Amino acid sequence: MADGSAVPDNGRMDPEEFRSAGHELVDWIADYRTKVGSLPVRSFVAPGDVLRALPATPPAAAEALSAVVADLDSVIVPAITHTQHPRNFAWFPSNASLSSVLGDLAAAGLGALGLSWQSAPALTELEQAVCSWMRQLAGLSDAWSGTILDGASTASLVALLVARERATGSSSRRGGLQQEASPLTVYCSREAHSSVSKAVLLAGYGVDNLCLVDAPAPGYEMSPAALAAAMAADVRQGRRPAAVVATAGTTGTTAFDPIGDIAEIAGRHGAYLHVDAAMGGAALLLEERRELFDGLEGADSLCWNPHKWMGTVLETSLYYVRDSAELVGVMATDPSYLRSSVDGAVVQYRDWGIPLGRRFRALKVWFQLRLDGPDALRARLRRDLANASRFASLVGAQPDWHVLAPVRLQTVCVRHEPDGLAGTALDDHTLAWCEAVNASGRAHLTPAKLEDRWMVRISVGAEATEWDDLEELWALMRDAATATD
Repeated sequence: MADGSAVPDNGRMDPEEFRSAGHELVDWIADYRTKVGSLPVRSFVAPGDVLRALPATPPAAAEALSAVVADLDSVIVPAITHTQHPRNFAWFPSNASLSSVLGDLAAAGLGALGLSWQSAPALTELEQAVCSWMRQLAGLSDAWSGTILDGASTASLVALLVARERATGSSSRRGGLQQEASPLTVYCSREAHSSVSKAVLLAGYGVDNLCLVDAPAPGYEMSPAALAAAMAADVRQGRRPAAVVATAGTTGTTAFDPIGDIAEIAGRHGAYLHVDAAMGGAALLLEERRELFDGLEGADSLCWNPHKWMGTVLETSLYYVRDSAELVGVMATDPSYLRSSVDGAVVQYRDWGIPLGRRFRALKVWFQLRLDGPDALRARLRRDLANASRFASLVGAQPDWHVLAPVRLQTVCVRHEPDGLAGTALDDHTLAWCEAVNASGRAHLTPAKLEDRWMVRISVGAEATEWDDLEELWALMRDAATATD
C-alpha cells in the first residue's frame, strides 16, 4: 500500500501495509489540525445527509485507503462540529491534544484486553501510576485511590450505586430497594448536570426521590441552608438521606457548590458525598484555584474529566474514592474463568466500575504528561482563565450587554438586553443572535437557560484559542445582536 491505493491481497492488513497506511493517516490528521481553523466551526448538514452519502450495502471487497480518506474529506469532516477549532466556544472544552492522540493510537495498536490484572498487568499498573500522578498534580492527599472511567456520567452512577448499598446495608445482596421500608433520597443543586438525575433513575432510587436544592443568584451554587432544611424535612417524613452530589464547576455557569459545608451537613445524616468536577476539575492543577474546592477531602468520591479542559482524548474520566474496599464490595464480580493465583494481591479494575473488558486508557494520559509536561498544561489553563476574565470585562463594559454570573473559570455567561425587550421577546432575541453567530460558520456558541431565561455561554478553552479569536467572536456577537434587535 505504498501508494495508498493498493488493496491487501489476503483480505486483512499486515504490519507493513499498516505502516504505510499509518503514515498516510497521520499525515491526514496533521493536515486536518493545521487547517481546522479555516473550516466552518459547526456542521451544516441536514438530517440524513450522511446516510444518503454512504452506500446502502457493505463493501464487497477490500478498498484502498485513499478511497477511505477521500470519504473522510467529503462525507465525515463536513458533518462534524469541529471541537478543536479555535473559535469553538460551545458546551465545554473537548480537546484532544495530539500527544494524547499518540497514546490512544498506542492503546489501539497494542489491543490489550483489560479483563483482569493477569490479562494485561501493564494496563492495570500504569493506570495505578497515572492516577497517582494526577492525584499528586491535583494536590489531593494519598487517602484517595483512582481509576479511569469513560465519563462523569458513569462516575455519578457508580457513586450512587455505592451510596445506595451503604445506606441499605447492601440491599442488592438481599431483595434490593423493593424490600426497603422507607425511600432513599439523593440531593443535588438545581444547576447540577443532567447525568445526576439519570444516575438516580438508573440506580433505582426513582426520580421522585431526587431533591433539587436551591442555587440562588448571584453565585448559583447550592445553598447549604436549603440542603440542611431539605434533609431534615425528609428525615421527619420517614425518608433516608442516602447521597449528596456536589458540583465543582456547573455546566451552565461553572458554579462551585461549597463542598466543605455540604460535607458537614451530609455527615450529620451519614449520607455519601460525591463531587462532580467533570469540567472544573482541571483547575485543581492550578494551586491558586484550589480554594474553589475547599472541603474536598471530606467527600467520599470525586470525578473529573481530563478529556475536557485538560485536553486528553475521550474517554478519560478520573474517578477517585476514599474507600476502595467499599467500592469493590459493591462492584466486584468473580467469574471462575477470570480467577488467578494473584487474586487478592493486585488491583482488579473490573471491580471498580461497570464494564468487564477495559481499554488501555491510561496510555493517553501517560503520553500527554510525558510529551507535553505539566507546566505546559498549567500555562494553557492560565491563558484560558486570563482570556475569559478579559472577555468578561470587555462585554460588561458595553451598554446593553450583561455578564450574568461570576467568571470563576473559563466560562462567560452573557445576555444582550436592549431597551424595551423583556420576557419571551428577549428570549427570542437571545436565541436569534446566538444562532446568527453559529450560522456564520466563524464561531460556535451554546445558549442555555438561567433562572428560566435564555442566555449565551462562551466556554473558552479550545487548545488553539487565543485572544484574537475572542476579539473576532466579540465582533460577531455585536453585529448579530444589532442585526436581530
